[in-house]
Amino acid sequence: MSDQVVIGLIQAKNDVHGDEPVEVHKETAIEKHIKLVKEAKEKGAQMVCLQEIFYGPYFCTEQSTKWYDAAEEIPNGPTTKLFQELAKELGIVIILPIYEREGIATYYNTAAVIDADGSYLGKYRKTHIPHVGVEAKGCGFWEKYYFKPGNLGYQVFDTAFAKVGVYICYDRHFPEGARLLGLRGAEIVFNPSATVAGLSEYLWKLEQPAHAVANGYYLGAINRVGVEAPWNMGEFYGQSYLVDPRGEFVSTGTRDKDEVIIGIMDKKMIREVRDTWQFYRDRRPETYEEMTALLP
Repeated sequence: MSDQVVIGLIQAKNDVHGDEPVEVHKETAIEKHIKLVKEAKEKGAQMVCLQEIFYGPYFCTEQSTKWYDAAEEIPNGPTTKLFQELAKELGIVIILPIYEREGIATYYNTAAVIDADGSYLGKYRKTHIPHVGVEAKGCGFWEKYYFKPGNLGYQVFDTAFAKVGVYICYDRHFPEGARLLGLRGAEIVFNPSATVAGLSEYLWKLEQPAHAVANGYYLGAINRVGVEAPWNMGEFYGQSYLVDPRGEFVSTGTRDKDEVIIGIMDKKMIREVRDTWQFYRDRRPETYEEMTALLP
């Protein structure tokens, strides 16, 4: 297996007004993203990650039962099965972030991991769930209305091309899970997101490169683009990127365009960085016991 793996990150604008039915959103976005995944393959991508809940708007801007209808089972739902077929056809790994329903009415913010032969490897459920208002007309990141906190832990998936970890959006503000993914052998961590200009934009290119450096892996950060009506909460500012274990940006997307960002992951660099810094050797877990006991 080659040390070099071609990574594709897909950022895109939602093209449908939020007042339209859920089915219209999903059909339009899925058609669009299939084309973008195929474009990534044409550009050489072996592993492709889509943005957070890729098949519609960032509906957590409002609190409405309408959007519960967007949720699907994983892996038995139609979107996962469709992208399993696509992964097999193209021979690529796909990280597929969708809205998951378990049982009758339990909901999670989830990413399915699909291997290059189309097999379903498992899923990650977003662990840290925000519930924060913004200044725009009562809008917010009202995610506790839609999602339960993830309960599957921080898994690493052994794909055809690399060992993969997944974090989702707000998770990026928490270093603990990022470290666990590294300890479990992740060579690359993908963070599909939906984040707007304002409060945390300055952290976008600060926190995740820090995770990559502290843990000696590549990190692919994905953000959607555009302003979504009717909420107009703010600008999703794109700038998806791949960063290496030295904290250097391999490739970065534009702020406002649908785009396939392509970057090369070099496993040799991961080994070199870990051999040089030895953060895993020098960590002192016996001194961290209070971390889970202390309250804010």
